[in-house]
Formats: sequence, C-alpha cells, structure tokens
Amino acid sequence: MPFNFDKPTNRKNSGSIKWDKFPDDVLPLWVADMDFESPAEITEALQKIVDHKIYGYAMGSDELYEVIMGRLATRHNWKVEKDWIVLLPGLVPGLHASARIFNDAAAEIMTSTPVYYHLSLAGKTIGLKTAEIPFVWQNERWEMDFQEMEKQVNENTKMYMLCNPHNPNGRAFDKAELTALTQFCEKHDLVLVSDEIHCDLILDSNAKHISVASLDSRTEQNSVTLLAPSKTFNIAGLGGSMAIIPNPQIRKKFQDAAFGIMPHNNYFMAQTMLAAYKHGEPWRKELVAYLKGNHDYLLEEINKIPSLTMTPLEATYLAWVKCDREDIPNVEDYLVKHGLGVSGGHQFKGKGYFRVNFGTQRANLEVAVERLKKAFS
Repeated sequence: MPFNFDKPTNRKNSGSIKWDKFPDDVLPLWVADMDFESPAEITEALQKIVDHKIYGYAMGSDELYEVIMGRLATRHNWKVEKDWIVLLPGLVPGLHASARIFNDAAAEIMTSTPVYYHLSLAGKTIGLKTAEIPFVWQNERWEMDFQEMEKQVNENTKMYMLCNPHNPNGRAFDKAELTALTQFCEKHDLVLVSDEIHCDLILDSNAKHISVASLDSRTEQNSVTLLAPSKTFNIAGLGGSMAIIPNPQIRKKFQDAAFGIMPHNNYFMAQTMLAAYKHGEPWRKELVAYLKGNHDYLLEEINKIPSLTMTPLEATYLAWVKCDREDIPNVEDYLVKHGLGVSGGHQFKGKGYFRVNFGTQRANLEVAVERLKKAFS
C-alpha cells in the first residue's frame, strides 16, 4: 500500500525536542528525528500495551530475538546467536557502556572525525583520552586516514569507534575500507565498536551496508555492534536498541559497565522493536525512496546557493553542508536568525559545516531552501 510522506504533521507543543527548541518562526531541521508518522503496526502494538493497563517490568520475547537474528542473517549476511544479543534502552548508552569495558585509566580510544559527538564523548566522560583522526577527502568521497591512524595509535589505544553508515558525512563504507579497518584493529589489538543505527537508510543504489563484524571471525570476536530500529522507523523516543557482542568476556564487561546505570528495558520498547522489524519493511522501502527524492532536491538546490556546497550522500537523511563564509563564526546561530534551525558542525568536530535533517515533508525543505537563499544572498 502507498504511504503519504507528504502528509503534514504538527509537532509543536508536543514535548518534541526537535520542534519545541526554537520559536515558532524557526523551521527545525536539526536533531536526527523525522517528521513522518511511524508504521501503523507500531501504533497498534503501543495501543495493545496501553489497553492492558498494567505497565510492569518486561523483557524481550523469544519472537523478538528470532526476528532480530533472522534480520541480521538476511539483511547483514551475518548469522548471530541469541546469547550475543543484549537489548538496550538506547544506542547512546551502548556507546558509553562500550567505553567502560576497560579497567584501565590509561586506556585510549580512537575514532574518525567529524563524527556523531557521542563517539568522541564516550571515553572522555570517564577521563579516557580519545584520538580524533580527521577524515580525508579523496577519490571523491570521505575516507578514513589510515596513515594518520598509524601515527597516533599507541600501546594504550584499546578501541576504535566506527559510525557506519556515517553520521554526518553520509558514507556507507565499502568492503575494502572496512577490511582495511579490521586489519588495523587486529594489528593493534583493538576492540572495534560499530554504531550502525542508520544501516537501513541506504540511499545510493550502488552502495550497501556491511556490518563490519560479519567480515571475519577474528573481528567478530573483538567487536561490539550497536543497532536499533529507532532512526529508520522514527521511534527514537521509545529507546529500543541492541548490542551484538559475540565474545562472552567482552559481553560480560559491557553488561557489568551498564549494570545499575541503564534503565530496565520496557515492554513499549520491546514490542515496538518487534512490530518495526516484523511488519515495517513495506513502509521502510517507500521511506527510503522518499528520502532519496528529498536528498536529490536538496543536493541540487544547495549547490546553487553561493558559499554552500553539498556532496552526495550514500546513506542517512542528514545532509552535510560546507559553508565558505569565513565572516560567519557560528553558522548555527546565524541561520536561526534567518528562520532555520540546523546542527552546527562544531558538534561533530566539523568546522565550516552544518547538518540539515531532510527527514521531513518536501514542503518543509522548500521553505528551508528559500531561507538558505535569503541567508546567503
């Protein structure tokens, strides 16, 4: 059945972080939260829980684990075992728990920037040094700088944190790149943590998502893979996520780090995860097609605007836009004054850039383009 992603939605005064942050005259296209109604099956699952009228502690059903394993086998070409799956109340807590698996105050973490800020913060919040290696623009795409990574890795480096598909540069890293990364991690005995929350949002027909832990058994046994239906099915506020941790020693350290800090999983989370993965595929396919149309529209229009440059994304609904105006010290604040709320590049260690969320109705993007034109005319 067709889904109407052009249908207007009103999220003002709904407690929305995205829509209630700014005054009414500012169009918010910042945090990674789409403006589309989620699949009907998710609403139905929530309604069943509400109708039950008892909201006690809960756990994931056997069916949820089976659906997750089946999805990883068919979509990721990765056969996992039930014991490897750790359900989480959110992916960000999974990043921070991963950074806490080392009982070593001298341990260091490495990641590539610009990147979603929690990959940089996860170690820093507990006092661990994090080496931030800038991506390099080559071969008409953003690539990891292995040469610089080799220069900065040392005996204290214990973990590499990957974002794939990447937020904010939109890459879906190919097999050759990921293999090079696994070889780097194996050479230096690093645990590889992979945030794959955008894995079902591949826009480029020539790209595909590869779970890095699926490449070889050695990587698999030294990995934490973080996944969630939240970005894909627009249910981030419900919190359902998971870590896939094949190595029992790493898994126990992860669970010990999370104990008493992460909230208990709840039935709303478990049942909406199940509904999304079990019934949401027709909706997801049409969503990706709609997002691709939004991407192509924004790519063409932004590149017409003086001082702005956008390169094509392979995945996500988050445009990474370069601004060449050196007279504008803070693009985020500047655009708010012109009626547009975006994410400033400084959040991701991306100076001179800003991020635009195009997971919204086309009509909103048309308004955004007009405001960008006026702001940079």
